[in-house]
Amino acid sequence: MVKQTVGLKTLAAHLNVTVGTVSRALNGYSDISEATRLRVLRAADELGYRPNHAARRLSTGVAEAVAYVMPQYSSSISQPFVGQLLKGLGEAVAKRGWDLLVAHADSAKDELNHLDRLVRSGRVGGLVISRPAKNDPRIRLMRSLKCPFVVHGRTADCRDYAWYDVDGADAFHTAVDHLVTLGHGRIAFVGAPLQYQFAQDRLNGYRAALEQNGLRAVPEFVQITEFSDDGGELATNVLLDLDQPPSAIVCISDMVALGALAAIRARGLTPGRDISVIGYDGLKVGQHANPPLTTMAQPQVHAGRRLGDILLAIIDGGDPRDYQDLQKAHLLRRKTDGAFEQTT
Repeated sequence: MVKQTVGLKTLAAHLNVTVGTVSRALNGYSDISEATRLRVLRAADELGYRPNHAARRLSTGVAEAVAYVMPQYSSSISQPFVGQLLKGLGEAVAKRGWDLLVAHADSAKDELNHLDRLVRSGRVGGLVISRPAKNDPRIRLMRSLKCPFVVHGRTADCRDYAWYDVDGADAFHTAVDHLVTLGHGRIAFVGAPLQYQFAQDRLNGYRAALEQNGLRAVPEFVQITEFSDDGGELATNVLLDLDQPPSAIVCISDMVALGALAAIRARGLTPGRDISVIGYDGLKVGQHANPPLTTMAQPQVHAGRRLGDILLAIIDGGDPRDYQDLQKAHLLRRKTDGAFEQTT
């Protein structure tokens, strides 16, 4: 015998409320009280209600899925930062019963074409764009297509769209200040290509901290490299080959910092004792580095959830300019930041 499907009307009749109330409660609308929402959810579970996504899409005209655009330099979703971000983003959209699609392209041109096709196909109700360039063509495309979107990060001009970001300039200012308190005066920066706003922001914070602390800026101490552990290793070898190498390095990401640690160890030196290293992101993989990596930590899972919540709010009609969220990273001390000891 085929079990009868429980629909919205049956659920509403069981609870003695309107179909609209049931629908809005199931979809997490803010005008429904928490008590009513929980009552509806309990009844839906007891009666075995399952949403008809196809029918709901036809009735609302909204695709019940959002897409995340994989940033360049992320060849796999197994990369720790992206994996954690996707976890939080997936949790946020799943609360509404929506799906998360992951978009990826091999080049910037292919990415624009892929996004254009994805939006025009009607398969997604909105997009999350990550790691923006200073003047990002993806944002111009989303505006022209009138597709809801939120950016993880900021462009040079970020006044009129929704974004979530962590203050990279402040984070690297904090990292340099901390190293100065440990006695370091020769502090290097290993960064990423400067067409990305986040890379420029972090370099700006490093430079501002040097100036505020009265330290001389050494041009050779700024190394721009590939955004990977290999890039970090190569850049650190350049720094260690200088006649007067730095006593400390701040790295644009934890993955880059892991490469820096490898280069230091390969010279028979000990990170945190012979040369200090501070990363950025707060990835769990840093706990297992040799030695454990000191970092400027940001909450990736929280960032994903926040991005999802912002995007859904915009899809519901919110003004994107009302959703601009700037957070701060915090210093997470492990074992790679040590006091400077003058050698004789």
